[in-house]
Amino acid sequence: MTYDIDEVDKKILAILQEDARTPFSKIAKTLNLSEATIHIRIKRLRNQGILRGFYADVDPERAGRGVLGFVLIKAEPKKYEEILKTIVAMKEVTEVYDVTGEYYALAKVRVGTREELAKVLDNIGNIDGVISTYTMFVLRIVKENKVIEF
Repeated sequence: MTYDIDEVDKKILAILQEDARTPFSKIAKTLNLSEATIHIRIKRLRNQGILRGFYADVDPERAGRGVLGFVLIKAEPKKYEEILKTIVAMKEVTEVYDVTGEYYALAKVRVGTREELAKVLDNIGNIDGVISTYTMFVLRIVKENKVIEF
């Protein structure tokens, strides 16, 4: 479901994506609005699920999780939901997508070493119902944007 986001909401979201710790008073001053208006708009954006939370942007490389891989997963259809639950519970798996095409799911894996990546791949491959996997090891990140531009 989509919601109407007006220009003021877009500006608020842009400011918060730049720095989620920006005080409401500073946003209000920047946009020439009252602090109460900013508070109400942010509350509405949160209630509508547009603004999901406020997060610290941690550099995975500096935090010891510099090895990145993507794993495509083929699965037995009847066991797919259980497979997803198992993969989602793995701390090394940061994102999981249900996809179309030859593979059923795509998992993003972040670990500290290639050996750790191999263990995660073994664990995924050994899940009951996983038919096969195809792994891509990331050599370098060319673009990674966490900001939604309006």
